Amino acid sequence: MAASTLIQVARERGEHVLKKLDFVAPSVARLTLGVLFMSTGWGKVHSLPKVTAFFAELGIPAPGLNAHVVSFVELVGGALLLVGFASRLAALPLMASMLVAILTAQRDQVHGLPDLFGLVEWTYFALLLYIALTGPGRLSLDHLLFGRSRRRDAEERRERGALSAGHV
Repeated sequence: MAASTLIQVARERGEHVLKKLDFVAPSVARLTLGVLFMSTGWGKVHSLPKVTAFFAELGIPAPGLNAHVVSFVELVGGALLLVGFASRLAALPLMASMLVAILTAQRDQVHGLPDLFGLVEWTYFALLLYIALTGPGRLSLDHLLFGRSRRRDAEERRERGALSAGHV
């Protein structure tokens, strides 16, 4: 067998194995963020006066209201991410919270893209964006409850499209 054929076979087998493991990345991202945000949300919910004072120092409008909102967004959003339920929706307010954190608490630390990309809040934002765009993965309640029927609907639409186009 020629070297190029061996390389091709190895590449195809590698891709096959990786395709079977494609659930790992969204699961790890979702579980990591879920635990993280549940933990920080829990801490904020139980320290609302401190969070309110910190938000007031940062000049965030309505610091008391926003402290409550952010605390519960992190706690509930983290729990939803952890179990993988409504993950795409849960990621959105958490993304907004990370952007506000960057624009307020971390603003003085950012002097260019390398500084921005070095912020942990940016990393959380990027992972949340990944989940919002690609979904929670197969190890999630979303997939368990809705994944199979959605996939079946897509297959039926493809079949109808093939039938109507005369490709049987």
